[in-house]
Amino acid sequence: MRRPAFYSRSPRTPPPAATDAADQADAPASPDAAQAADAGSALQAAPVKKAGWQPGRRSFALLVVLSAALVGGAIWAPRPGAKALTQKDIDAAVLRTLQTNTLPSPAAKAADIIRPSVVRVVSYGEEKNTPEAKTQKRGRNVAKGKPPEAPNDGGPTGEVERGVGTGVVIVDKGVILTNLHVVAGADKIRVTFYDGLEAVATITGVQPENDLAVLQAQKVPDDLIPATMRSTADLRPGDQVAAVGFPFGIGPSVSAGVVSGLKRSFRSPEGKQELGNLIQFDAAANPGNSGGPLINMDGEVLGIVTAILNPTQQRTFIGIGFAVPIENAASAAGSPPF
Repeated sequence: MRRPAFYSRSPRTPPPAATDAADQADAPASPDAAQAADAGSALQAAPVKKAGWQPGRRSFALLVVLSAALVGGAIWAPRPGAKALTQKDIDAAVLRTLQTNTLPSPAAKAADIIRPSVVRVVSYGEEKNTPEAKTQKRGRNVAKGKPPEAPNDGGPTGEVERGVGTGVVIVDKGVILTNLHVVAGADKIRVTFYDGLEAVATITGVQPENDLAVLQAQKVPDDLIPATMRSTADLRPGDQVAAVGFPFGIGPSVSAGVVSGLKRSFRSPEGKQELGNLIQFDAAANPGNSGGPLINMDGEVLGIVTAILNPTQQRTFIGIGFAVPIENAASAAGSPPF
């Protein structure tokens, strides 16, 4: 970009002839002499021009500056009759936006975070005859539009589907946490990932005292996302939680609630085992949620859903569920996170 010419603000040096005229300035001059002097001065000044000087250029520059100032003033000056914004106006606009735009609930945002890490776990083998197995079978049949007591369908390789549960990926190479009772005694275990990929899984570790099992999937998605685990040290009754899983094979499903209590104990309906140091929660859980994650509103895993309390053999949710704290669950995989 060319720079504009620079003009000095110092006064010009008068020509030598001007000095002689200055010596005669005190003497009175006749009108004829004055006119002659003016004419002579004009004749001498006409041919003398400074190099680079262009008449009217400074006036043009001044005109540009004034025009820019006028335009700027027109933009920034308040329009006639315009109302100045107040804090009350801003608050009203924000409130109107909140009322007209639906925001996702905390549970919805948490579920979006954990969903890619949740898997469906199906065990195959000889059909169980326990009350829980029968309840799961009836629930799966109803979900598929079949009569509750319809015979069990065979699996993809001809095995009988014994039960459906949930698991959560904690390592991106395919390490999955679930409940031991979901996979115990199974001839084959299949897991279905978030993207629909199905894979055979094997049991690599168990922790019977906490009803936990660790699975290893034989193949995994390329972009598998493991869950983030969160310590329960600062967990308090009343904290919001959500349970994500496959109740009766339907899902992934989400239910929200709060922590109802800590350090609870639970004995299975058969009375074979008592679990301790459990998280009690009231988010809806049913057969099939077993092995799924109990999460906070940041989508972090606080525990593994393991049981629901029922005074009858119906095995339906009445408002009390239990989860194994993630500290115990992660130790079952040989990697306590805290």
